[in-house]
Amino acid sequence: MLQNKIYQNFFLEIIKSFFVILFGLSIIALTVRAVNFLELVVDSGYPITTYFEFSFLNLFGILPKFIPLSFLIALILFIVKHIQDSEFVILWTSGVKKIQIVNLFFYTSLIVLVFYLIFSTFLTPLALNKSRQLLGQDQLNSFLPTIRSQQFTDSFKGFTFIVEKKIGNEIQNIFLHDKSRNLKNLSTNISSNVDTTIIAQNGVVDKKKLILFNGQIISSKRDQSKSEIIKFDQINIDLSKLSTTTIKKSKVQETSTLELLKCFREKNIDLKTCHKLSEIIPNLNRRIVLPFYIPAIALICSLLLIRVKGKYFNSLSIFILSFLVLLFSELTIRYTGINDLIKTIFLFFPFFLLVLFYTFLNLKFLKEFK
Repeated sequence: MLQNKIYQNFFLEIIKSFFVILFGLSIIALTVRAVNFLELVVDSGYPITTYFEFSFLNLFGILPKFIPLSFLIALILFIVKHIQDSEFVILWTSGVKKIQIVNLFFYTSLIVLVFYLIFSTFLTPLALNKSRQLLGQDQLNSFLPTIRSQQFTDSFKGFTFIVEKKIGNEIQNIFLHDKSRNLKNLSTNISSNVDTTIIAQNGVVDKKKLILFNGQIISSKRDQSKSEIIKFDQINIDLSKLSTTTIKKSKVQETSTLELLKCFREKNIDLKTCHKLSEIIPNLNRRIVLPFYIPAIALICSLLLIRVKGKYFNSLSIFILSFLVLLFSELTIRYTGINDLIKTIFLFFPFFLLVLFYTFLNLKFLKEFK
């Protein structure tokens, strides 16, 4: 009964430390990204609520990246602390076997593994997709956030836009080029191979309506054989039917796991609905296989319980070994979509480590017990 209470306290201590480290690292990384995004919000005219919503959603994309490292640090700190306090020595002398503590670390790692899987397979893709839709929706609701002074804007398909100056919703010295024939109704020439260019002195942006003053419309065939120029005092351009490139297609990391599995199973090469297999396979491995490196890390950290010539293993050496395993997984995962050998190694390596280190620890502690 007392042992169960000790195991429970140990488990809670590791988990609490894990979450503190995880959220600490994630908040630091989010702060760096949020500062960069703040510049975009201020310059582009997005509402401040979009900034906070986008930052919050991106936290779900950042957090899983630090799960393995956070668990590694939490477990090493836990083991080192209890070794220095001689608490483990008391446990050994009271009859607790070292392999029981190893099992505790292993079972704790399984909880972290499930937590990792929930994020990587469901919450993270969902949050990243929502953040992309959030920016896209703001662009659909207003053309204003896409405009920056003296910078080309190509957020709408086939539609390039630049202004010299932007003050509020007023713009000056506008250049607009349309290759997708969205503005064909502004010209009498409706040939399919016509590009439309608009140059205006000033204008006003009203949500998805663009009001331009004192300019001219230049319609020209793409072979430059014929052009038409129409001057105007004022024109109103409805941009509501334009499709944004921002939300045209989700990135592979924003696509749900079920959709990726469907594309992988059917070997779907329709790039309008599926990404390339060379992108799908590494992403699926990152979501599904990478979490299984967590139990392997737990067993590697358990090497700290071994005494060699009266001394425990050096914690820095164990940290470096564990970190190298995580680094190996990150490096190899990128090539799992293009190399079958690397894919096989990546898939079986964590399970190989589990068998190797658990067998070694069992034999080592059995020998010590004798």
